Amino acid sequence: MSLTIHDAETLITAVRHAADAAGVTVSVTVLDAGGHLLAFRRDDRAVLISGETSTRKAYTALQLDAPTADLVDLVKPDGPFHSLPTALDRPLLFIAGGVPVHRDGRLVGAVGVGGGAPEQDHSIATTALQELSRSR
Repeated sequence: MSLTIHDAETLITAVRHAADAAGVTVSVTVLDAGGHLLAFRRDDRAVLISGETSTRKAYTALQLDAPTADLVDLVKPDGPFHSLPTALDRPLLFIAGGVPVHRDGRLVGAVGVGGGAPEQDHSIATTALQELSRSR
């Protein structure tokens, strides 16, 4: 039931292919259900900060069990979670590109993509999830 290293490698490969098809260079982070790093990859040409953003997006999606794309409006100044980004020791990042990974209705991890426009990162991450579900 847990996310395996094989699953993480499938996600990394799927992200790489989707990013190549979209013409963007990205970093990707895969975390297990405990928030521990399972896999990370940064394209040679990706901006350095994309490694940090992919990790924070994955962590945010994991902690809140929701795609980061769905959370952006909640942290705006008039949103119900406007103080959440600074409330924790480990910074959350409310930019599209992080998605939780579920198996049999249970949260087993998360994937985060950084380096493209937020909509591109989200699309690439969700494409990778679809590939993971097809490979099982």
